[in-house]
Amino acid sequence: MSIADVKKSAEQKMNKSIESLKADLAKVRTGRAHTGILDHVEVDYYGSPTKISQVANITLLDARTISVQPWEKKMVNAIEKAIRDSDLGLNPSTMGEIIRVPTPALTEERRKEMVKLVKTEGEDAKVAVRNIRRDANEAVKKMVKDKECSEDDERRSQDDIQKLTDKFVQQIDKLLADKEKEVMTV
Repeated sequence: MSIADVKKSAEQKMNKSIESLKADLAKVRTGRAHTGILDHVEVDYYGSPTKISQVANITLLDARTISVQPWEKKMVNAIEKAIRDSDLGLNPSTMGEIIRVPTPALTEERRKEMVKLVKTEGEDAKVAVRNIRRDANEAVKKMVKDKECSEDDERRSQDDIQKLTDKFVQQIDKLLADKEKEVMTV
C-alpha cells in the first residue's frame, strides 16, 4: 500500500461521511412537508419491522401534507400507529385507505431544538472525518516504521491529509449553515 492509496482511501471515507451527514440532515424536519421525514419510521409487517416506504406509497398532497397510501388495506392502522408513535411529533389522520399526515408549523422553540440537533449531527460528522485523518496518519507512520517511505514523505502526506480534512470540515460547516438557515426560515 502506498501513500497515494492511503490518501485516496481517506478521501473516499470522508466522502461517505459527508453523504451520511446529508442523509441525516434530510431527516430533520423543517416547516415544510417532505417524504423523507418518514424514511426511518418502521411498521410491523407480518412480524418483521419494515420501513413505511416498503409497504406504502408516500407522496405530497401539498406543501404541508404528506399522503401515505398502504398497498394492503389492513396495514392502514399499523402505519398510522407507527407514525403517531415515532418521535416526529406528527398526528396522522385516516380517510378511508389514505393516511394524511399534516406537518404543523414549527414554533420558535422547536426550531431552536432542531438547530441543536443539526449541530450535533454536524459535530458527529466532523469527529468521523477527524478519526479518518488519524487512521490515515497512523497508516503512514507505520509505512515509515516499516521503511516503505521516508520521513519527508510522511511529513508531506500529513500536510496533504490535513488539507483534505480541512476541505471536508468546510463542506460540513457549509451544509450545517444551509440547513440551519432552512430550519430557521419561517
